[in-house]
Amino acid sequence: MTIKTKFILFGLFAFFLASCKTENIQELDQKQWNLVWSDEFTANQTNGIDTTKWTHDIGRGNNGWGNQELEYYTDKKENISLDGKGNLTITARKENFAGASFTSSRIKTQGKFSPKYGKIEARIKCPYGPGVWPAFWMLGTNVDQVGWPTCGEIDIMELKGQEPNVMYGSMHGPGYSAGNSITQRYALINNRFDTNFHTFSIEWNQDKVDYFVDNYLYQRTERSQAKGNWVFDQEFYLILNVAIGGTYVGYVNIDTPFPQTMYIDYVRVYQ
Repeated sequence: MTIKTKFILFGLFAFFLASCKTENIQELDQKQWNLVWSDEFTANQTNGIDTTKWTHDIGRGNNGWGNQELEYYTDKKENISLDGKGNLTITARKENFAGASFTSSRIKTQGKFSPKYGKIEARIKCPYGPGVWPAFWMLGTNVDQVGWPTCGEIDIMELKGQEPNVMYGSMHGPGYSAGNSITQRYALINNRFDTNFHTFSIEWNQDKVDYFVDNYLYQRTERSQAKGNWVFDQEFYLILNVAIGGTYVGYVNIDTPFPQTMYIDYVRVYQ
């Protein structure tokens, strides 16, 4: 057998193994999920968020919410409202407000609903543009006691507006946070996350977190991958926001159009 022939056979074998791995990860155990919490942002609601389910973060936070972000989060209807068509809208605007050059909104279920394990999903159409940072994510409920990243963070979806066809799913904990987080990107081919709605979800249990886009499993993070303590055996609360600027996405520029709106069709939690 020639060296060239051996090389070709080795390449085919490697391709076969990679294909098997891709297919096997999609062979998930069948689960009977039960809906335990949701917000459908129904069309007949037009007067703001359901305050039995959500509360607001207001202001600029500490050091731009820890990320050197540029926006001031408000509860103004110009920044957050229901559009009467079944969607929650979070809108980032370029305007001077309380010392900031931008306004936006950030809501959370802290103190109202905090699941431990389950399937968490949202159907979202993202904003875009350099420096625009939409996210659907979770924080451990003990954040006020132990701080970040010891509390843990699960990013179900975050997007850099300058790359509107790419989103990221990440996990942060002690020893694997910020630039050292466990993360994976998912890219659309000939499409963008700002042109249509897409469903972002995780399936989370005591051993792992599976990440999905439109029901396609693109990442599995297992307990053994954590480079420090696995801190995801506790309750987490949900967060939706659109940030502007910050260490993750960089600055806005002349190519960033405003206002920019994230549309959320629903948020659902199953167990």
